Order: sequence, then structure tokens, then C-alpha cells
Amino acid sequence: MLELRKEFGEGNEKLVRVAELKKVEQEERTIEEFVQEFRRIARGSEYERRVLVEEFERGMNGVIRRKLMEIKRPPISIE
Repeated sequence: MLELRKEFGEGNEKLVRVAELKKVEQEERTIEEFVQEFRRIARGSEYERRVLVEEFERGMNGVIRRKLMEIKRPPISIE
């Protein structure tokens, strides 16, 4: 993040948030912990609806992501 801030400056919070969203992953955290972190980062990104859901799904661990793919009506928001 320091490198991004050096490159784009402190004033461009949107670009920094988008870059953070693209690399945040659930890893060993619970889904609740991941949701909190994702929401914190997403706040300044200006991402909405489908793009936000796609980034969220990308960051989730594989087991949960596969379960979401199996349901009839996939979510349209991160709620």
C-alpha cells in the first residue's frame, strides 16, 4: 500500500481502495472477519453492485465460493 500511495499520492484514495479490493482475500479468517475487512476497503472504492459482488466472491475461500455458485439465485449485493 505504501508503494501505491507513493505512485498515486495520498489524494487518490479511490485508486488505492480499488487496488486493495483486488488483492484482499479471506484466507484463514472467518467469513464475518472477511466481510468486515472487505466493507472497510470497499467504502472508498466507489464500486457498486455486480462489480462489488464479483470482487467479494473472488476474495472468498473456494469452499464458500463453490456453494454460492450452486444456488439458484446468486446474490446481487454483498448483503
